[in-house]
Amino acid sequence: MRVPLIAPSILSANFACLGDEIKAVDKQGADWIHLDVMDGHFVPNITFGPVVLESLRSYSKLPFDVHFMIEPIDPFIEPFVRAGADQISFHIEVGPHAHRSLQHIKSFGIKAGIVICPATPAIAISEVLDLVDNILVMTVNPGFGGQKFLTSQLAKIRKIYEMVKETGRLISISVDGGINAQTASLVVEAGANVLIAGTSIYNQPNYGQAMNALRGVQK
Repeated sequence: MRVPLIAPSILSANFACLGDEIKAVDKQGADWIHLDVMDGHFVPNITFGPVVLESLRSYSKLPFDVHFMIEPIDPFIEPFVRAGADQISFHIEVGPHAHRSLQHIKSFGIKAGIVICPATPAIAISEVLDLVDNILVMTVNPGFGGQKFLTSQLAKIRKIYEMVKETGRLISISVDGGINAQTASLVVEAGANVLIAGTSIYNQPNYGQAMNALRGVQK
């Protein structure tokens, strides 16, 4: 199996010292930094806006992977781009104009992604594969960290992997939700190449060892 990229989710970090938490995973081998933006409307939780992202940008040069769990999304695309997002992904479930929103994101010269919830079938994203750089498969219902991995989503990851192969395009397949050393190998085998993990990194004493465990690497 290929070695996946690791994107620590700061949702599980210590919010009293987020900058230091980002620097720590950067120094110990993270590939991306994953930032969950929640509005208390699309999901039952609230996190932060572009001002916080802007304040964190100086702590790492790694790609900032922003996951919108908000509705609507379009008014917030430019503020988050200006704050330092390198990639913005949003849910296909947000509304009927995903194609236009993806075009809007890409017009700023950054990467665009689409996210799919556990209850949504893979076919729902088929009409936007020509625009996406990343597909994020949620293996829990979005909103909170520390949830149990939904094994039902493995078949969806396999389906999306086949859909991506048919396009001939380089599209990342990310997975978020209940990712640990055991479930990581399952999703990578199914076709994922980016692992988003919160508690299995930030709740461990050694972030580097935790990320290597997700990669299946022993050091």
